[in-house]
Amino acid sequence: MSPHEFWDYLVPGVALGALYAVIAIGYTLVYGVLQLINFAHSEVFMLGGFGSLIVLTSLTPAHPSAPISVLLVLVGLVVSALCGGATAYGLEKVAYRPLRRRGAPKLVFLISAIGASFFLYNLAGKLFGRDPLPMPHLYDNNVVLTVFGARVTITQLLLLVCALLMMVGLDLLVNRTRLGAGIRALAQDPETASLMGVDTDRVISRTFVIGGLLGGVAGFLFGLNTQVSFTMGFNPGITAFAAAVLGGVGNIRGAMLGGLLLGLVESFNVPLFGEEWRYVAAFVVLVGVLMFRPAGILGVKIGRAA
Repeated sequence: MSPHEFWDYLVPGVALGALYAVIAIGYTLVYGVLQLINFAHSEVFMLGGFGSLIVLTSLTPAHPSAPISVLLVLVGLVVSALCGGATAYGLEKVAYRPLRRRGAPKLVFLISAIGASFFLYNLAGKLFGRDPLPMPHLYDNNVVLTVFGARVTITQLLLLVCALLMMVGLDLLVNRTRLGAGIRALAQDPETASLMGVDTDRVISRTFVIGGLLGGVAGFLFGLNTQVSFTMGFNPGITAFAAAVLGGVGNIRGAMLGGLLLGLVESFNVPLFGEEWRYVAAFVVLVGVLMFRPAGILGVKIGRAA
């Protein structure tokens, strides 16, 4: 691989890794406070994409000007975040909270998560159809800058900027705010946190919503680069879950690191081994790392990671 080709694969790898990192944070947040893998998070991602698609389809003119395009992108980000947050809130309220109040075993939570995932998956297929749908044409995806000769498109730059802002913002929220202190306390010791006055239901609900906001935005950004379909959450969702495990499930910064690593592995795997091995390579890396670090690269829970 020549130096020029290296940068050509590095840029999309970082962009893809940023997307995985944002999705992985949703998994790791919920696991941190509930010790539960929310397998319906990939459908939160998918519904964020559909929400923005529906709204933008009705608002986008045939040939939007640059200011209108910027406004429409902002609308897409807000709508996708709201759709993702509302879906995650509904999941917590309907699928998980009743089980938590009844003291259900973890296996029941897992079954409920898988059932919610299948329900949303098939509901989306029924409501929106089985064929992939393109996002409205918001802008020409032209090259806006080059990095050592590698081209960076508007969509890649938008993805990188949004992902960076969300990851930094979440890190500050968890480590610098009252809500973040509640999340960390609940992740470290739920019973003691409850005795110290932490509103468990409120913190858990808001944690789901935060993860849903991030997942919904990721769905919109993913849809801009490809298409929106009821199956769009599967591959990114599984890989993002692997990224959360790789970085250390329950650790926010670990999820960010794991997402970036898997994005780079997938990107560089294409010229080395071929497109058909793209997803296989990511899981080979996951297994290899876990053999030596079973808890993940930064395997520390949210409550102990500050």
